[in-house]
Amino acid sequence: MTSATDGDAPEPGRWLNRTVLGASLTSGLADMAYQTASVVLPGFMAALGIPPTALGVLEGVADATASFTKMGSGYLSDRLGIRKSLAVFGYLLTLVSQAMMAVAGGLALLASGRILGWLGRGIRSPLRAAIMAEAVTPETRGRAFGFHRMADTIGAVVGPLIGVLLLGAWSPPSAAELQAGALLDLTAPFRLVLWFTLVPAGLAVLSFAFLVRDGRRRPNKHIQFWSSLRGWSPAFRRYLVGVGSFGIGDFAHTMLVLAATQMLTPTHGVVGAAQIAGFLYIARNLVSAVVAFPVGVLADRIGHQRVLVMGYGIGVATAALTAFAFASGLDSIALLALIFALAGTYAAVQESLEDVLTAELVPAPTRALAFGVLGSVNGVGDFVSSTTLGLVWAAASPEAAFALAAVMMAVGTLVMSRPLHVS
Repeated sequence: MTSATDGDAPEPGRWLNRTVLGASLTSGLADMAYQTASVVLPGFMAALGIPPTALGVLEGVADATASFTKMGSGYLSDRLGIRKSLAVFGYLLTLVSQAMMAVAGGLALLASGRILGWLGRGIRSPLRAAIMAEAVTPETRGRAFGFHRMADTIGAVVGPLIGVLLLGAWSPPSAAELQAGALLDLTAPFRLVLWFTLVPAGLAVLSFAFLVRDGRRRPNKHIQFWSSLRGWSPAFRRYLVGVGSFGIGDFAHTMLVLAATQMLTPTHGVVGAAQIAGFLYIARNLVSAVVAFPVGVLADRIGHQRVLVMGYGIGVATAALTAFAFASGLDSIALLALIFALAGTYAAVQESLEDVLTAELVPAPTRALAFGVLGSVNGVGDFVSSTTLGLVWAAASPEAAFALAAVMMAVGTLVMSRPLHVS
């Protein structure tokens, strides 16, 4: 395999290069498009007359699609020696998917667009991570991936805010216009937001295409999927067990929004509780954006695995504190703010350093596949954890659900605590 282009070959101490900047800008723009669409999707579906149950099914199918696409994308990339062009194709699919949702008049086209967008995410994610891993030295990967996570999370903050502002800027027909025969289209404000998402989605395609550099590679047609998996070190396989064990307890943080809403409803009403929970979630994203880069710098200095274990421990505390809040009947906004801040912190650690350790444990020729497998393991964990938490919540109690999540996350933390003997 050839190395990256000369202009972006890793240099000691020089991590903020063109590729890292380009990949970070691209991810921020792409996440802005995705999160902006996400914030209006439930309302858009309601305006189209689609039942609420369809949203959960749609998001579950889309998430599963992205998870398993990552593995196939990584394998295909390593076999063909192609990364950047496949990643650009993935970003193009996101652009097309946003347009499909904007023109959708029913569930079929809306679901197709959403799933296509997640398919694009699945294609590009492991390839972008592999390109970034080779654009910097192993000693600076923590700060490079932390910077990338910061940019990505900023997009996740800015996107929903823009979506809400655009919804508020839409003016419905006046009473006189309605009397004159004008039609009241309840989908119009949501379509306005979805059309806007084409701007950051299009810029993401251009950013990755023109800023990110990736050297030519010889096709590796002899690589075999199962033999590559068996050829990975015991340390990496044990690492995946730790990631998977933690992931089985690592619920989607929208469950924290539901928890906060339920806790605060008795004193603030449903609407007020939902508003407070929404602001807490935005604050969670802000915390994640702020701590991502310092976490990467710290990990480069004291050890990537050590800081990841610390992040997993914070995840355990997040779930345990949520269980405690339910069990004690507290409705403290201050306690909930702490919980959301902890959630944002461990998410930043996890999403930055899991990629870094994967790059350390797997050789470059099969690294894209390794990132794909990591994404699939996380995807399965996300599905199992959120589904299990919801079932236990309904069958027993919310405190039991979050306590179980804390236990599973603790198991993953213990597995990850064992030395991986990174060479």
